[in-house]
Amino acid sequence: MRSATEIGEDFALRRSPDGVVAEGRVRIGPYMSVPAVLGERGIDPVPVLAEFGLTPGHFLDPENTIAFRIAGRLFARCAEVAGCPHFALLVGQRASFSSLGAVGFLMESAPDVRTALRDMSRHFRVHNPNAAITVFEEESFAVFGYAILQPGLEAHAHILDFAMAIGLNIMQAMCGQDWSPVEMRFAHARPRDLGPYRFFRSVLRFDEGETALVFARHWMDRRPHGADRLLHMMMAHRVGEIEAHSSEDLVDSVRRILPAMVLEHTTTLAVVAKRLGLGVRTLNRRLAAEGTSFMQLREEASRAMARQLLDSTRMPVTEIAGVLGYANPGAFTRAFCRWAGVPPTRWRISNLRRRLKRNDAQAAPRRRQAQLQQKAPVAGGGSAKNSGAGKPVVKKRAARRKGAA
Repeated sequence: MRSATEIGEDFALRRSPDGVVAEGRVRIGPYMSVPAVLGERGIDPVPVLAEFGLTPGHFLDPENTIAFRIAGRLFARCAEVAGCPHFALLVGQRASFSSLGAVGFLMESAPDVRTALRDMSRHFRVHNPNAAITVFEEESFAVFGYAILQPGLEAHAHILDFAMAIGLNIMQAMCGQDWSPVEMRFAHARPRDLGPYRFFRSVLRFDEGETALVFARHWMDRRPHGADRLLHMMMAHRVGEIEAHSSEDLVDSVRRILPAMVLEHTTTLAVVAKRLGLGVRTLNRRLAAEGTSFMQLREEASRAMARQLLDSTRMPVTEIAGVLGYANPGAFTRAFCRWAGVPPTRWRISNLRRRLKRNDAQAAPRRRQAQLQQKAPVAGGGSAKNSGAGKPVVKKRAARRKGAA
């Protein structure tokens, strides 16, 4: 059982000092339109946000921060009360470079798309220490992805959709509003209604091993509309100042680049050392001084990604094994049994049951509140339940689903 202090810490909202975002928290910039989108769906944002210890006023300063672990739950609750499963997509569509603060302005002023995306990948922790940006180039295609680093994040499919909507906005800001990806990949199950996802104007693939935009590689050489050499130098200096005040150590840096490398099947000590600008022996020595090793961190990354894919997708275990680079499904099953004590299929079933039980427990207080409101006395006697005069807890709308385009 978590203490009241721990719960309050989740809901507390702080403005980050010196631009530094603490571990476990995220800048509120991209989330600023949450109250407005609720309002447009006919929902009063005040009581909804109050469930998370927030008010609409908290969303006025982009440098405020919230606990990342409530972000998915916030989107899920908003989707529920608004009758809008794609709520996170609507919020993400309103975010832009400026929503990402210093990192966004650094990207916007980059000389080409390749530099902008690499800047984002290298410095994303300035905005959100709990996720990583993955960027790699294949023979004719480039992949721009988003990976959650924080394990056990609830309702994280909403966060993935939110991130991809922002990613599309960023690419269109650099390449023109007519730009569209060749393919969209989502590391979560296929939603019931694909209509809201049509705004990506792309092939949609769900139950994938990664969440990413895939596009023709030649776009990486494109000069963004906002390219500005002097501004890029100034923003690089500003981002460097923020990072100098942060507490990220070498272990955090390794953890941040491992998700992309697991997907690329290039998780070797030599490759990691090269990306960090270190020698292999130096990296080994410094990790040992931190009480860990490269092998431990690589296994930790594979374990976290395996659990996310088992939790949020319907991918067969055999496919997950391939995505994570295992030679065969048996090797993956043995590794997973070592981590979790049970085979991956059994863990998936048990985790689903736990999630359903948790969701039911979270919904119980709201059901009781609705029942009390239905029984409450109304003017003229009787109760709201039998008089027909009571107001619904959530205002019904004529159109429950609104297109995202």
